[in-house]
Amino acid sequence: MIESIAATSLLGYTPVLGPCLRNVSGKQFPRVGVIKAQAMELAKEPNRYTERERFPDSLEDLKPASWPPKNKADNPLLHNPLARQERMGCGWLGAIFEWEGVLIEDNPDFEKQAWLALAEEEGKYPPPAFVLKRIQGMKNEQAISEVLCWSRDPSQLKRMASRKEEIHQALQGGVYRFRDGSHEFVNVLTRHKIPVALVSIRPRKNLEEAIVAIGIEGVFNVVVTADDVYRGKPDPEMFVYAAQLLQFIPERCIVFGNSNLTIEAAHDAKMKCVAVASKHPVYELTAADLVVRQLDELSVVDLKNLADIELTEFGSTPELEMEVEEEDDQLPPPSAAIDDGFW
Repeated sequence: MIESIAATSLLGYTPVLGPCLRNVSGKQFPRVGVIKAQAMELAKEPNRYTERERFPDSLEDLKPASWPPKNKADNPLLHNPLARQERMGCGWLGAIFEWEGVLIEDNPDFEKQAWLALAEEEGKYPPPAFVLKRIQGMKNEQAISEVLCWSRDPSQLKRMASRKEEIHQALQGGVYRFRDGSHEFVNVLTRHKIPVALVSIRPRKNLEEAIVAIGIEGVFNVVVTADDVYRGKPDPEMFVYAAQLLQFIPERCIVFGNSNLTIEAAHDAKMKCVAVASKHPVYELTAADLVVRQLDELSVVDLKNLADIELTEFGSTPELEMEVEEEDDQLPPPSAAIDDGFW
C-alpha cells in the first residue's frame, strides 16, 4: 500500500492516504469518493496526447513535417519497387533547350544585319523592324515564303536560306560564349541523369560546329535542327519531335526558351516552359510557367514541380463523367394490337 502511495506521489498528485498517515491511531480510512476521483484522473493521463492529435488546440499542431519534402512523382501503390524508385529519381522528365539566348550569348543585331544584307543582294526592299521581329524564330524558308514573300520556288528558297546563314556565320565569326549560369545548370542536369535535348533553327552543320567550338559535344541526348522539321516557331513541331526522340510524352518535357514565340509553341505542344529573360524584360514573358534571369537560379526540385501532372501514368485516374441520355417526351409506342381474327 505504501509503495502505491509513493508511486502516485511521483506523478504530481496528492497522496491518496495523506489524511490516514496523520490519523493512524484513530484507524481512519480515506473516503472512497476521493480515491475514485483521483484514479479517474490518472486514467485520463495516457489519453491526453491522443486527444490533442484528434482535436488540435492551434494551427501549429496541423503543420506537416518540413522534412523530407513530398515527392509528387512517388506512387506508393506501385508493386514494382524499381519502377517506384525510377519515379522518385530524375529520369521521368526531359529538358529541351534552345541554343541562342538560352545556353549561349545571342546578338540579335547579327540576325537583323543578315536579313538586310540578303535583301540588298537579292534586290528586295529591306524588311522593316516589325517584320524582322515577326520572323524571329522561324525557319529561313518559312520566313522568306510566308512573311517576306520573296519567292515560293523551292530551289530559290533553299538558295536564299543557305546564303542568309552564310552571312550570319560570317558576322558571328565562330565565337561562342556561354551565358552566365547556363553551363553550370547543364552540368547539374547531366549529373542527375536528366535527358537533355537541343533545338535550333540553324542548320545541323553550323550547330554541330558551334557545339564543338564551345566544348560540350556529347552532352545532349538529342539535337533537332532546321534540317529535321518543316516549320519553325510558333509551330510546336520542333519541340514535339524532340520529345519523340527522347521517348517522353510532351507533358513530361520542359522547354527552356527566351521569347514569347517559344512559350506559345511549348504550350501548344502541352509542355511547360521556363523563360530566360535574355533579350526581353521579365514582364514581357509572364505567359511562361517560370521566368528566370539565369538558368542557375533553378534547381532540380523546381523542374520536378513543373513536370508534376495528373495522369493515369502517375497513379491518378481521372473520373469519367456519365453521359445523361435525354428523355424523350413522346410516349412509348403502344404494343402491337392482337388481331382477333387470327385466332
